[in-house]
Amino acid sequence: MKPITTVRVGGLALVFGAIAFMAVFSFLAARFDYPAILDGPADTVLPRLLATGTAGRAAWALYAFLPLIWLPAGVGAYCALRRFYPGAMLLAMQWAALAAISMMLGLMRWPSVHWHLAQLQPTATAEQQQVIAALFDGLNTYLGNYMGEFLGELSFNMFFLLSSWTLLRFHATPSWVAVGGLAVACAGFVGMFRNVSAVVAPVAAINNYLLPLWMIVFGVVLLRHRLPDPQVAGA
Repeated sequence: MKPITTVRVGGLALVFGAIAFMAVFSFLAARFDYPAILDGPADTVLPRLLATGTAGRAAWALYAFLPLIWLPAGVGAYCALRRFYPGAMLLAMQWAALAAISMMLGLMRWPSVHWHLAQLQPTATAEQQQVIAALFDGLNTYLGNYMGEFLGELSFNMFFLLSSWTLLRFHATPSWVAVGGLAVACAGFVGMFRNVSAVVAPVAAINNYLLPLWMIVFGVVLLRHRLPDPQVAGA
């Protein structure tokens, strides 16, 4: 793929990924009381999950694959900004790849294992209910809290931090754009500790809206990016 095309694809991935994220998030908020319901026990959450029906399961499946947008986004940002600071952007691309894998694994539990647990729960005995609850809580802690939320959010915030720092240092965009990216990344670092302390929960809630906004802004930056003449000629 041509370098400039790679950059454009990365920009499109961020823009359409943000729009898809907001659409799925809104659907799950309306149908599943997401994300507030995530703190509930298995006997409350699983029946609500099953009640969303095929549309709910499809929404979760789409949500689970959305983190794959970090792969083209990471490569696109690297191709666009590597001439400024190759070390930082190579690391940013690796963080983007880690974000895609960890977040995807974390979200996939909902349309797969959790969905099957929800189907088993109504006919389960008391002892089986305890096993289902333990498995549900364990998966939420490991795949949800640690993998998807903490590691995933750490990874894409590092991607944004390094990319924004590169933009700011080499004046590749107006300073306010880069500063905005740094601010969103820093808010994300604070918000990812919401499972440790409820004090940072408001920051995490605000960041749910800042994140897709910054994804769109950074996506537009990549779409408008121009490679140096030698690269364009070589492309």
